[in-house]
Amino acid sequence: MEQVTDYFGSLVFDDKVMKSKLSSDVYKSLKKTIQDGKELDISVANSVAQAMKEWAISKGATHYTHWFQPMTGITAEKHDGFISPDSDGRVIMEFKGKELVKGEPDASSFPSGGLRATCEARGYTAWDPTSYAFIKDKVLCIPTAFCSYSGEALDKKTPLLRSMQALNKQALRVLKLFGHDDVTSVKTTVGPEQEYFLIDKDAYLKRPDLIYTGRTLFGAMPPKGQELEDHYFGVIKPRVQAFMDDLNKELWKLGVLGKTEHNEVAPAQHELAPIFSTTNIAADNNQLTMEIMQKIAKKHNMVCLLHEKPFKGVNGSGKHNNWSMSTNTGLNLLEPGETPAENAQFLLFLVATIKAVDEYQDLLRISVASAGNDFRLGANEAPPAIISMFVGSDLQAVLDSIETDTPFESHASKSLKIGVDVLPRLPKDTTDRNRTSPFAFTGNKFEFRAVGSSESISCANIMLNTAVAEELKKFADQLEGSKDFENDLHKLIKDTIIKHKRIIFNGNGYDDAWVKEAEKRGLLNLKSTPEALPHYLDQKNIDLFTSHSIYSVSEIKARYEIAQENYIKIVNIEAQTALDMINKYYLPSISKFANFLSETIKNKAELELDSTYETETIKSLSKATSSIYSLKLKLEGELAKAKTIEKIEDLSMHLRMNVLSLMEEIRTIVDDAELIVGKEYWPFISYGDLLYSVK
Repeated sequence: MEQVTDYFGSLVFDDKVMKSKLSSDVYKSLKKTIQDGKELDISVANSVAQAMKEWAISKGATHYTHWFQPMTGITAEKHDGFISPDSDGRVIMEFKGKELVKGEPDASSFPSGGLRATCEARGYTAWDPTSYAFIKDKVLCIPTAFCSYSGEALDKKTPLLRSMQALNKQALRVLKLFGHDDVTSVKTTVGPEQEYFLIDKDAYLKRPDLIYTGRTLFGAMPPKGQELEDHYFGVIKPRVQAFMDDLNKELWKLGVLGKTEHNEVAPAQHELAPIFSTTNIAADNNQLTMEIMQKIAKKHNMVCLLHEKPFKGVNGSGKHNNWSMSTNTGLNLLEPGETPAENAQFLLFLVATIKAVDEYQDLLRISVASAGNDFRLGANEAPPAIISMFVGSDLQAVLDSIETDTPFESHASKSLKIGVDVLPRLPKDTTDRNRTSPFAFTGNKFEFRAVGSSESISCANIMLNTAVAEELKKFADQLEGSKDFENDLHKLIKDTIIKHKRIIFNGNGYDDAWVKEAEKRGLLNLKSTPEALPHYLDQKNIDLFTSHSIYSVSEIKARYEIAQENYIKIVNIEAQTALDMINKYYLPSISKFANFLSETIKNKAELELDSTYETETIKSLSKATSSIYSLKLKLEGELAKAKTIEKIEDLSMHLRMNVLSLMEEIRTIVDDAELIVGKEYWPFISYGDLLYSVK
């Protein structure tokens, strides 16, 4: 019987394969490029390309592609065959170093946010050797960055790599202060948990709103939703288990470390959690995971829904971004230590993260801002839109002790001073988890729970890496050359706690009292994407990105424009879909049922039978159709008005405040009507049939 160890990573051109296929000199040169970021010599690239081609062909590949992540949020690929014409009219299988390291896909149809005109089509892909090439559907996929002819980043990978480089640079400065001269690199690591829904494909095809928008725009809740909490961690249905088995096998072949699978809270909702990887590899793997989830689901006649809120009234889907920092020597910089030096080092990296989240809470909110995630944040076990941090009671007690210079309870005789007293051991699970916190410390990492299920994790990690890099830079600037390092370090940590403790909240983020408390603390409450996105262009944020060479000013403005445009397009598609369903299906169907009831009343009158039910139901339906029609006209008017609004931020806010609110009003009336219209007259499959479609 085939074992997982027999085929894990079998479709990946990983380190083991490279070592066996490349000469010793070529292998060492490539590893130096990967580790130090040095440019690859063309002769080495030719050798790597030759080995990669031969390996790929042996695995059945016929084509190659530069696999990249444009600002659409999904991946892109253009396939080229290995074949080249021979002098005798036949073909040879060829792949050269220049084709490995650089490609030229047409860039004109990808979103650029004004970085280039439509007529400027040239774009370049550049090989990212830190992320292994792999084979998918008989195509050799080479992970690449994507940039314009003039050098601007047109993708999500390039700024992510830049942010990792920025954090590495500043973290190394800090570590040298603690005597870690052996550390040569610091990388952020991420384990993104992926939530998703599975529904039957035949049921899915009966819902145009799901097809066009990824979420149900209408639908009355079934008698049973998630109230009994019987789906969470429940027995996995055979059909779903078969999907998970196939999914695991495909992911494992691609070296994706999918480990944990289970039912989530809502009916038809599930989760897959991977083992931690270096951030850019984790981002690549998560994009692959989403793609393969959807492909495998179709093989089982199901559809995988990655929308953040496909069903109103039950849990939405997120992507928990578990983030930490690790050295090449094996140190987790967010792991509390057992010696004074380790304690101090941990606390300095901890307060740097606290300060980063507080000062750049707007950027973290922007990093998870989308039309879909707006429906999820703050609802049914998703974290609120207010960014805050959870550190737990034990760690909070340590921070309080430092802030007040008072004895820590396990150090009854003296106050906790950095570098003198040993920090009490803080085991990984020292406190309970806080599911209501957007940014929670969970033992040796932070869990950023606000990321949406359909989103790339790149943006969240770009923001986080860059913000922490900035604080580490300030700390290093302050401590380098210190004549009394221990006291200066203690003062720095203490002052940081005092100035930024407002961001720490260990209570219930769902409580209405927290909204008032957060406002009192001066925290931002950016409830929607249109409210969050303008902060992209705040001067402090522009200064942050440009000073660390993450984005140029034009690249920042481009991403702002793209995010606004994406929101506008999505809401417009949803509104047009809602109108189509109302005009062609809901109003005619409700009227048809009312007409049936009218005929029934006539028949009953001839037989002198009571028709109270029919009469009262017709009154309710008449009121409903009148209200739906009136609101529909208003919705059409607001959409027409939207076409006259020139400023992009005004347009997105108009859609948020006027269009989405009208859609919600109409939905309420339609959903109420669904509860009284005969099933054979209702035009679409119900919520219950969708949520429980996979038997």
